[in-house]
Amino acid sequence: MNIVDILVIGVGLSMDAFAVSICKGLAMKKMDIKKALVCSLYFGVFQALMPLIGSLLGSGFKNVVSSIDHWIAFVLLGIIGINMIKEAKSCDVVNDSMDVKTMLTLAVATSIDALAIGVTFAFLKVSIIPAVSIIGLITFVCCFIGVKLGSVFGEKLKSKAEIMGGVMLILIGTKILIEHLFFQG
Repeated sequence: MNIVDILVIGVGLSMDAFAVSICKGLAMKKMDIKKALVCSLYFGVFQALMPLIGSLLGSGFKNVVSSIDHWIAFVLLGIIGINMIKEAKSCDVVNDSMDVKTMLTLAVATSIDALAIGVTFAFLKVSIIPAVSIIGLITFVCCFIGVKLGSVFGEKLKSKAEIMGGVMLILIGTKILIEHLFFQG
């Protein structure tokens, strides 16, 4: 897996959090930089932390499943991508609250798929620290932009963001499978 793949996965994974950030921005009467930073930080940290945890869990199993790791990556990325596309619906987060309970719940909920990606990273021997750093940074930036866009444009962008993220993850999974089946010795 190369840097472009990690960047695309980072963007794809960040789309759930981006969509929630749009909803948070939608609930704001006026763009609030502090709230945008808090929102972005929560989502960025959890999007980085979950693949790290997943990678640590996956490392214990990679020797057992190394002959089918490309299929596991393909299936996990496909399932996550399809679920993101199916979940592309209206905002169900309509307040601008940044309290710890609310933000922890949202951050965990939007980063569960990143846990599965981390397991995939372990199977594909991805250098985990640079990968999770990139994913966290991309998510932080996307979420900050999401809050701003939500405060300006509202709900119209949310479903498109989730669909785009889902398609990206499906395409990366397909690329991994094709590379392994046709271009590995």
